[in-house]
Parts: sequence; C-alpha cells; structure tokens
Amino acid sequence: MLAIFESGGKQYLVSKGDKIQVEKLEVEVGKDITFDKVLFTSTGSDATVGKPYITGTVVTGKVLKQGRAKKVHVLKYRAKSKYRRKSSNRQHYTEVEITKV
Repeated sequence: MLAIFESGGKQYLVSKGDKIQVEKLEVEVGKDITFDKVLFTSTGSDATVGKPYITGTVVTGKVLKQGRAKKVHVLKYRAKSKYRRKSSNRQHYTEVEITKV
C-alpha cells in the first residue's frame, strides 16, 4: 500500500517500513506520530485521490531520531565588482519510520 502525505510544506511518497526525513517536528524520540494530510492512497489496483485531502485516512509512524543534515554552503558572486558572500546552513530534521498506512 502506498500513500502520499504532506508535512512541512513538502509531499512524501511512502509505504509501510520506509524511513524518511521530514522537516523538524516537536515530537520526542520513540513516540508515535500521525500525519492526517493524506493526498493519495493506493492498494494495488484501487487508488483514492483527495480533493485536496482524504478525510478519515492517516499515516502513522515512529520517531527514530532528531538530527541535523549536512552543511549546505551558499556562495554569492557578482562579476567585476569584488562582491563575494559566503553563508551556510544546517537544516534540522526528524527521522520517521512508517508503521501503518
């Protein structure tokens, strides 16, 4: 069974047992979490599409860890003007294992 749900302004295609990294959620490690903004579900030949969400359908998962991604460097450069700027960012994430679709 497949499902597409929305979390943190992004959409994720998941099935049972998948491990995904979503935008940071304020949930403790080891706790269960439910995603209720389900856009699409599919069980083999049967598919359900929401308008925009499917009511009464949830995707549940277990929080594995809270972490920070690798550093992303951003460089700005303008030719012929000696303009150079460097900045970087480490994005926080929550790793979730999908337990039920």
